[in-house]
Amino acid sequence: MGATLRALRALVLLCGFHLLSLLLLAALAGVDVAVITWVHGASGIKIVAVSVLLAVPVVRGMFMLRTPKGEGPPGIEVTEADEPRLWALVRELAAATGTRAPDRIVLTADVNAAVSEDARLLGLRPGPRRLYLGVPLLTGLTEARLRGVLAHEYGHYTGGDTRLSALVVRGRVQIARVIENFHEKADGKVAAERGRQEKAAAKRVAKGKKAKEVDTAGAGVAYRMMASVYTLYGKLYLRASLSTARAQEYAADRAAARIAGRDAIASALREIPALSASHDFYLDSYATLGLPVRLLPPRGEFFGGFARLLAAREQELAELRTELPTAPASPYDSHPPIAERVRRLEALPADGRSAEAGGPALALLTDAEKTLTALEDAVLSDEILGHPRAAAWQELLDAAMAQGMSATHTALHRALAEYTGQPATLSALLEVVDDGRLWRLAERLPLSDQAAAAKGRAFREFVRPQLRSSLRTMVLAEFSARSLLSWEFSWSHAAAARLTGPVPHSTPDEGPEAALEAAVNAALADHPDTAPLRTLLPPAATPPV
Repeated sequence: MGATLRALRALVLLCGFHLLSLLLLAALAGVDVAVITWVHGASGIKIVAVSVLLAVPVVRGMFMLRTPKGEGPPGIEVTEADEPRLWALVRELAAATGTRAPDRIVLTADVNAAVSEDARLLGLRPGPRRLYLGVPLLTGLTEARLRGVLAHEYGHYTGGDTRLSALVVRGRVQIARVIENFHEKADGKVAAERGRQEKAAAKRVAKGKKAKEVDTAGAGVAYRMMASVYTLYGKLYLRASLSTARAQEYAADRAAARIAGRDAIASALREIPALSASHDFYLDSYATLGLPVRLLPPRGEFFGGFARLLAAREQELAELRTELPTAPASPYDSHPPIAERVRRLEALPADGRSAEAGGPALALLTDAEKTLTALEDAVLSDEILGHPRAAAWQELLDAAMAQGMSATHTALHRALAEYTGQPATLSALLEVVDDGRLWRLAERLPLSDQAAAAKGRAFREFVRPQLRSSLRTMVLAEFSARSLLSWEFSWSHAAAARLTGPVPHSTPDEGPEAALEAAVNAALADHPDTAPLRTLLPPAATPPV
């Protein structure tokens, strides 16, 4: 489908929204005329008032003539003087694609690249262009793969996709605005009705009468019915417009293969989902690790540490590259499944161009460390930027884990407090074990149906792993509270606990961690023995016998 036909389809869909609105307004007007003609008194006035209230969101949606200009993701705008090599690559690929280069480049914190254009006259007249380029994407891609990604984005320019997006987005925004207005009105009716009934119930209770149950099922029904009509059309609109968007993605892939090479764009598509998953993991497990204790990584390392994670976990990345999504995220996903896009690209004839050429894409930046530092200031909130910085990642880990251990409350903590009626301490747990009540306590843990039905040894085998994990956590918390526990920081695996205090009954060969595991296992044996664990604990934490 060419750009002209896509523009016509977008215009028809937008006109369909206005036609639907006119039909609904005509229906409401018809109801009003009938009511005025046949219904008299307060009932007629109430029906007319309701129809007028229903018409307001429709009219507001129809006359929302200007689509709110969406701001792009936050980032750093870089000029040609700032990043000459990057701009040279951008202009080179634009010339090869036969399209106008973007007027601005914005470096963002996303694993993504995107283009936009402020087109005018419903997309008929071109406007300023922007390229949004994620620094994490530069961190994980080779220069050849980046060329493939940029060539794909330029394919949207040559296909006229960015110029038509304003028209398509306008329809989506108008439909969403009307639906939102109707739901807001319905929610307001529900809240008002709930308040009225609760007030009446309070009066009945004050008079010694039984309060009626609050029922708001009928409140806001008319508004929700109107919203459902627009929701149905909105689904049609999205399916129609997004099917076009998916076709545009395939076309942009083919354009990228011609310009940058089949293997470059295919391998980039394999890489991006792995990079996205890795980046999410990095932010959750490393970059934001210290936020609970209001501590940030060293300056420039909030985003800069991502490269170290990628280098240390190359084998895991290789596995992720083979697990490509085979289905859209939803029926309204604007992109086809990655697996299908890769399959179509790899079915093209080989062109002899490598996906590895040119070195790491991050090397295109004049000063990568400076950019990573500036990106923190552009993306993070003022509140987060106000947190102090750790001197090193190890310090960040130690502070975060110490706070985490002190605040840990496992299912065993909750079961123990409920079982004993006392605070859930390690001392209380060991007393329960010594009294032979461990397995009765275990019955209060969250259990699967199979575990709950088991008896005797089978039951113990079901619950032992959960008990072992929780007990080990409680023991480590005791050591942490007395500064006798450290954590080994690693980019390649999860942080490992290291006992720093003297541990009785441990040998140089087995180490303190092995002694801890043996003591925990002894406490949870079929015939429990807490003596090794009591001996292991710091003196101040040793419970009375």
